[in-house]
Amino acid sequence: MFKKILYVIVFLIVGAPFVLWLGATTSLDRNLSHSAATTSLPTFPDQSDGLVLVNTGNQIFRARVAGFGGERGNVILLHGFPETSIMWIPLIEAVAQAGYQVVAFDQRGYSPGARPQETTAYTIEELAQDVLDVADVVGFETFHLVGHDWGSGVGWNVVLTEAVRLKTWTSLSIPHIASFGAAIAEDADQQQRSSYMILFRMPWLPEQLFAFNDFDLMRTVMYAEHGDAQVEEYLRVFSEPGALTGALNWYRAAAFDAPVPDLNVKLPYLFIWGNQDPAVGRAAVDGQQQYISGAFSELELDAGHWLMETHAELVVPAVLSHFATYGS
Repeated sequence: MFKKILYVIVFLIVGAPFVLWLGATTSLDRNLSHSAATTSLPTFPDQSDGLVLVNTGNQIFRARVAGFGGERGNVILLHGFPETSIMWIPLIEAVAQAGYQVVAFDQRGYSPGARPQETTAYTIEELAQDVLDVADVVGFETFHLVGHDWGSGVGWNVVLTEAVRLKTWTSLSIPHIASFGAAIAEDADQQQRSSYMILFRMPWLPEQLFAFNDFDLMRTVMYAEHGDAQVEEYLRVFSEPGALTGALNWYRAAAFDAPVPDLNVKLPYLFIWGNQDPAVGRAAVDGQQQYISGAFSELELDAGHWLMETHAELVVPAVLSHFATYGS
């Protein structure tokens, strides 16, 4: 009996992780096909419409650009986890048609040319600096900023430290970062909703779980509400060795209690959220009012987390109206 118990323990300690690793590593694209396709893209400004590379000198970002030559203003869109700039296509098309110049780039860890290995390269300060660097390269002295999920987290840092560069701010799903942090620290409901971050911040394990069995968990759970073209692009990105680690390093490098000089938001601010979002509770949403002194609009949808995927027909006109109202 003792030997049988010992065998079970040994399997759980050694065998199960090995099976998990094997099922994950065989799902990876060792040919780096996404990187190869990205390398062949034209570099901005040689091309200013469609997929391009934006070289900031420190990193090379894969980006979707449109509307260059438009005179109504500039727009930067920041995707969240685990997505890429393809999530913004309905908004990219709409704002470009409305006369805005727009850039949506695959951020650090997602772009093959911007995927440093060190976890410390993924601090919120580094990610926010990427936004400003991209803006400089494409010639955006000022711009409207829109973010979703982790893209909102990055956007909040830009809002609170470099508001002078921004015309307006729109956050999808993530309320004021101070309110969100306070809810994580103090609200039991938000603590439960954010408990997944414990797994995401662990070394090694989440990469194996997500990649296991040809990315089955991501296909069937995370991307259940996403379109086929989106899922295809996401899995091309994450099937490359190191890509999942780069994306997860956003969580690992996060300092949720990092001080910010001024938490007050004076910019015109539009907040769009789904009241069925499993990751964001009402305490964080309601608590943000104390930090807002500028023009503020809130659009509450009967929706979950993936607002662009499920409610683009409501999100897009709200964002365009926000730009038009406060863009001067």
